[in-house]
Amino acid sequence: MAELRWTERALSDLEDIYDFIASGSAVYARYTIQDLLTSVETLKMFPESGRHLPEFPELPYRELISGNYRTIYRFDNERNTVIIITIVHGSRLLKETYLSE
Repeated sequence: MAELRWTERALSDLEDIYDFIASGSAVYARYTIQDLLTSVETLKMFPESGRHLPEFPELPYRELISGNYRTIYRFDNERNTVIIITIVHGSRLLKETYLSE
C-alpha cells in the first residue's frame, strides 16, 4: 500500500475550497471535501489509477476527477509514495507553475 503525502499547496487548496463553498453551504462544503479525501484515499491501493494530464502528457503527473475538481498528483515508485500536488477547479486552466512541489 502506498503512502500519501500532501504538499502545503494541496492542503491550502482544500482549505480554500472549503471556505469558498461554506460561504454558501457548510453542509455542501463538508460533503465536497469528504468526496475529495475519499477519492485520494483510493490512491493508496491504486496509485497509478488516475489519467495522465492532457495538458502535459510528457510530465509524470496524473489526475483524479472528483465532482468539479481535479486532484493533481504524482507517484514516486521508488518510495511507494503518492504526492498530492494541488487541487484545482475543473474550469480553471492548469498551468505548469501549479505543479511545483
